[in-house]
Amino acid sequence: MTAAEARISPLSVVIVGGGTAGWMTAAALARLIGNSCIVQVVESEEIGIVGVGEATLPHLRGFNARLGIDEADFMRATSATFKLGIEFVDWARTGDRYLHPFARFGRDANGVGFHHLWTRALHRGLVPGPLDAFCLPAAMARGNRFAHPAQDDRRIEAGYGYAYQFDATRFAPYLRGIAEAAGAVRTEGRVVDAERHPETGDVSALILADGRRIIGDLFIDCSGFRALLVDGAMGEPFEDWSAWLPCDRAVALPCRTTQALTPYTSAYAMAAGWRWRIPLQHRTGNGYVFASAFIDEQAATDALLGAIEGAPLAEPRVLRFKAGRRRRAWVGNCIAIGLSGGFLEPLESTSIYLIQAAITALLELFPEGSGSPVERDAFNRTLDLEYARIRDFLILHYHATDRADSAFWDYVRTMPIPDSLVERIALFRARGRIEPHAQGLFLEPSWLAVLIGQGVLPRDHDVRADMMADADLAAALREMRDRIAATSDGMAPHGDYVADYCPAGLA
Repeated sequence: MTAAEARISPLSVVIVGGGTAGWMTAAALARLIGNSCIVQVVESEEIGIVGVGEATLPHLRGFNARLGIDEADFMRATSATFKLGIEFVDWARTGDRYLHPFARFGRDANGVGFHHLWTRALHRGLVPGPLDAFCLPAAMARGNRFAHPAQDDRRIEAGYGYAYQFDATRFAPYLRGIAEAAGAVRTEGRVVDAERHPETGDVSALILADGRRIIGDLFIDCSGFRALLVDGAMGEPFEDWSAWLPCDRAVALPCRTTQALTPYTSAYAMAAGWRWRIPLQHRTGNGYVFASAFIDEQAATDALLGAIEGAPLAEPRVLRFKAGRRRRAWVGNCIAIGLSGGFLEPLESTSIYLIQAAITALLELFPEGSGSPVERDAFNRTLDLEYARIRDFLILHYHATDRADSAFWDYVRTMPIPDSLVERIALFRARGRIEPHAQGLFLEPSWLAVLIGQGVLPRDHDVRADMMADADLAAALREMRDRIAATSDGMAPHGDYVADYCPAGLA
């Protein structure tokens, strides 16, 4: 049989677990390559999802667009708000705050990045504001404003990214409707075991609690932290990164919203970790991500209850996890997507992105059968890069700090860090250079926002930034800052924009 003839028979893909990872995967496969596969999702109503409210990255817009999802409809269904970036409070030192926006800073000149001009001005006492004063979405976030980016690239209102803050408990059911409409089939049942082929070691069938057998060609493990297939059946080792990312607990609860509906997620440094605030249309999500070696669960819960803005809408919920990932995400004919494949704390809202990255890699490397070693290796290399680069970016937030006011902050400030991050910080400190890379999530603007926000400043700048006279540079920076501020001030308040564009009601 030729390869072309083999493709006549669609591949049977069995997804273990629903939730965000399972239904994102099912929707993408059924909608985008449904002629090449039969998609079945096996999930149990007895098992809840981890979702506690979700902040995302701009990449989700591209995923939704590929599935033909209407933005306003999606936002209404999930009580979503817009997100222009992440605000960090008290991270470098108590009293500091900065924003990581989804956009570039300023305008490049003479072939050199804007931050070199800003650094030169800073060293000479000319700079008229912090780095994020030269970024339109950062100004919008500060003023609680929002507008969709302009389509004309010549306008200042063009070229920035945005994401969503939404109710994760509503996202999976929304995607389920899309997946089933595209042909995916849901099977209710709790997986208790997996049969493996005696010769290849591949998974050949799932065994459900009621005795049913679910056979397939390719099995996707979206079972969350339980990792039923990649760990339980395949025994793939877990790489523990908790020495660098020691937070291993989170206590979460929603509350009534009493503050402005901000177009950004907030991350407040706490004594043994950090606290999130995610504003949705119908409530505000809150959580304290902490290291249990430095604080117990009750003390963390009390700290969170004392910090939230409004009356709690549910009982506190404690989640336990460990930072790290499976050595291989694709093993045999089993692919781990989502929490089964690894976990990196939600400091930069990367969880859904990592699901999306795995789905994208699977679509690009979709096999004819259970998969060849070449396809598996390529998939695993892609995920290796994604996880490692996000890991380093998260470690930077903790390590680049002057805080030593608690045992937790003293530990992360002084802990050894990966050589890859040591080298990146040293390169930036020397002359403001950031090593470029073609793959991976966070690019130069993101590293700039966090490096400078955490107090890592270059000692010098690119020589090409010296072409402008001091007076001209200072005037250009003032004009840029003022124009950005005026443009932001002319936009609608974020809450009004959401109420007009995608009101979800109070359900």
